Amino acid sequence: MKKIVMLVIRFYQKFISPLKPPTCIYTPTCSEYTYWAVQKFGVFKGLFLGFKRILRCNPLHKGGEDPVPDEFYIIRRRRSS
Repeated sequence: MKKIVMLVIRFYQKFISPLKPPTCIYTPTCSEYTYWAVQKFGVFKGLFLGFKRILRCNPLHKGGEDPVPDEFYIIRRRRSS
């Protein structure tokens, strides 16, 4: 199942994404983030993280560098300053 999900993401990146203007405010893109999250954590956890990332990809968030985390989390811990 994991390979199927990853193939679907690659299909989207190769054939669907180029048809629309780039809108992702993050690096890596949301689809690339989801691909690597699925690779690292499996289908359900990876898609969960990807879904959360897509919800954050809007003008209300700053964007920028946002790599796949080293550990799975449901609620992101705040970084202490």
